[in-house]
Amino acid sequence: MLLLEHDAKELVHPLGIPIPPGVFVDSGALDSLALDDGAWVVKAQVGVGGRGKAGGIGFAASKVEAADFIRKHADATIKGHRVAGFRIERKVDFVREVYLSFMVDAAERGIRVMLSAQGGVDVEAHAQHADAMLSAVAAPDQASLVAAAHTLLRDLPNDLHKPLGDAVEKLARAFLRLDATLLEVNPLFVLADGSWMAGDMKLGVDESALPRQPELEQAIRARPDAYRESNFKLEHDFDYVGIDAHGQVGLLTTGAGLSMMLIDEMLQAGRRPFNFCDVRTGQLRGSPARLIEVLQQFTRGPDIAVVLVNVFAGITDLGEFAQLLLAALDAVPEIKVPVVARLIGNNFPVAKQLIEQSGRRITVEFDLDKALQKAVELAGGAV
Repeated sequence: MLLLEHDAKELVHPLGIPIPPGVFVDSGALDSLALDDGAWVVKAQVGVGGRGKAGGIGFAASKVEAADFIRKHADATIKGHRVAGFRIERKVDFVREVYLSFMVDAAERGIRVMLSAQGGVDVEAHAQHADAMLSAVAAPDQASLVAAAHTLLRDLPNDLHKPLGDAVEKLARAFLRLDATLLEVNPLFVLADGSWMAGDMKLGVDESALPRQPELEQAIRARPDAYRESNFKLEHDFDYVGIDAHGQVGLLTTGAGLSMMLIDEMLQAGRRPFNFCDVRTGQLRGSPARLIEVLQQFTRGPDIAVVLVNVFAGITDLGEFAQLLLAALDAVPEIKVPVVARLIGNNFPVAKQLIEQSGRRITVEFDLDKALQKAVELAGGAV
């Protein structure tokens, strides 16, 4: 998951990363905004890149100007993401903008270090030029990351060696300390005295590491609207992501890969999936709570015409799962649409018998293709 810039900066600052002083401002709290006159940057907080070109960054010389910018952009969306608030921070006087990042490179089984002597909003355009973006892959430890970055530094101008040498040391440590998947500083401001400061920042983190990252968990819990899916996972211990508020098919599924495949199949058939879900049937432990929570999410989908259940059971007893599914449907009577349950695995005959005896509008299918076809038919017209 990608953190808001404000949260990313405030998390890395105690780890020695220099950042411009700033505050988070909600558009509903402008009356209490305390701001001295001076040069400020007002930045919309949204978990995607490209804010500057989308008009999400402005400049202000007073509290009044900052408040005007916030009121104008409070209800904006950038690349489909609603603005979650604003960071107001001191404008920095710099002599140069450069680029530095660390990111997990799964294909290369290491951490990719990227450096460029040119940063800022047009870094992608600069990167198209030969040798403009330097890159290396290193093992995920401090010494290897620093060594790889210092090798790249040799190809940059001498006046960048001191600030970037220090930045590499501190940012590599922060990347490892926070179990990050991405730590990108762009621009990284080089100041006149040879020091540096993080101008903008993207911090991607591994949610599976949250049990050992209390500061990260606290930041996520503090913004339930900005980090909706992550808070859902913290609360319920499984993955659920809303995809399309007007989706036609509610997916109650287990297994991340298989669930994503079903989404692709639905889209190829011209139907709109409402959600992604990996309910992890191995963790149900005799309770319908997870199934109930997913069905309750479906009550918010006005266009859901069918619920598709898909369970490829290994250790899961399908007879027990069928009992839990029926209990969950009893607990959420608002779900009145038909259900297609594709079940395969241990104790399938018992599950089929229990569901058929319930008298509910549930079609039980053993074959995945037939289950998909049935769900597509029940979903209504293609979009």
